[in-house]
Amino acid sequence: MKLSVRGFDIHKGYLDAAAQGDLVADIRDVVAAAPLFSPDTPYGKPMSVRMTSAGSVGWYSGRSGYRYAETHPGGGSWPAIPQAILDVWRGLTGLDRDPDCCLINFYGEGARMGMHQDRDEADFSWPVLSVSLGDAGLFRIGNTTRGGKTESLWLESGDVVVMGGDARLTYHGVDRIRFGSSSLLPKGGRINLTCRVVR
Repeated sequence: MKLSVRGFDIHKGYLDAAAQGDLVADIRDVVAAAPLFSPDTPYGKPMSVRMTSAGSVGWYSGRSGYRYAETHPGGGSWPAIPQAILDVWRGLTGLDRDPDCCLINFYGEGARMGMHQDRDEADFSWPVLSVSLGDAGLFRIGNTTRGGKTESLWLESGDVVVMGGDARLTYHGVDRIRFGSSSLLPKGGRINLTCRVVR
């Protein structure tokens, strides 16, 4: 089922249980090569999510700001984006151009993501695609400027969101997760994959 909320195309249940399990296995391989790390905001406050990336570049946050980096903070190149993720990208965007980065965020119990724009990329005409796996997350959609009325909905395991067009620079965030609401990850938590064209 496809919903449209403020220009966000939300494909509910796009990935079935088998596809979700296969993606989790792929992500474990990525994390084995590029371990999850806990970034700080530029203001020195630690983020509550842990993250890593796959692709030619990875997203990074620290005292010097938000940016894309060609190597993992621990050294070494980022792993390639798994084919199954590229298949989701191609299937829903219809694009021949593949993403440069797949950011992997892990939300443990109590983790959240404040309202933000995805604006560290060179060209905002390319969409951003987001895949939810594991525990449900309360997704908040705002406006192209801070403040104003927002709308919220629960994203569940297997849901995929495409942010393009007018929605590309809309503020959005995850207020909380419903810890333990999914059995996909044995110890609970939510994985969010965000694919972006960076260059």
